[in-house]
Amino acid sequence: MTHLRAREIDEMSAEARVKRLVELREELLQLSAQKALGGSVQNAGEFKQTRRSIARLLTKMNQE
Repeated sequence: MTHLRAREIDEMSAEARVKRLVELREELLQLSAQKALGGSVQNAGEFKQTRRSIARLLTKMNQE
């Protein structure tokens, strides 16, 4: 799943932001479960990118 940039978030509607936030949180949950079970994460930076995308979304949602 691709991660969000600030410009992409600006172009989204409020409903799309909420939907994308739910998707990213589910993805983060899967990544952390995979990490907790001792499995190797396919992409080591994906965990960090997902967290940052969630933070960007929440920041933009709180600004409005």
